Amino acid sequence: MVKTTLLGFPRIGRKRELKTATEAFWKEKISLEELKAVGARLRRENWEFQHRAGISLVPSNDFSFYDHVLDTCALTGAVPERFKWQGEKVDLATCFYLARGIATGKTAHSTPALEMTKWFDTNYHYLVPEFGTDTEFRLASLKPIEEFQEALAMGIKTKRCY
Repeated sequence: MVKTTLLGFPRIGRKRELKTATEAFWKEKISLEELKAVGARLRRENWEFQHRAGISLVPSNDFSFYDHVLDTCALTGAVPERFKWQGEKVDLATCFYLARGIATGKTAHSTPALEMTKWFDTNYHYLVPEFGTDTEFRLASLKPIEEFQEALAMGIKTKRCY
């Protein structure tokens, strides 16, 4: 029997809803919970679309609020010491600190963001992880599991993308 799958699905939304919501969150026009709700709606719509289209192995963990390299840093707890992260879990707010730095005022950043670089010779960017001799890797995010469970609750058994 032939199986069909996708490596991932565009996450931004038909009308760029993710970009609009993320920028609104950064400008403090919507809450973190409202931003997360937009992400949940987009994931649900994407999974339902693929399921209705007959894709046999619908992927989960292909969604990101920023980029997949940052998500992997969160998953492994690879947060540079300058961010003074002490938590058990790398949450979305911490991911945005890594991506954008930590501001002390409206314009100044006291903690610089991770470096951004181009993916090969394209116009796509990702954040560059920072590893040192003191980097301790550990499970610090349950995002892949949570998104798998989210789809499963909808009745769609997904394959996890990493």
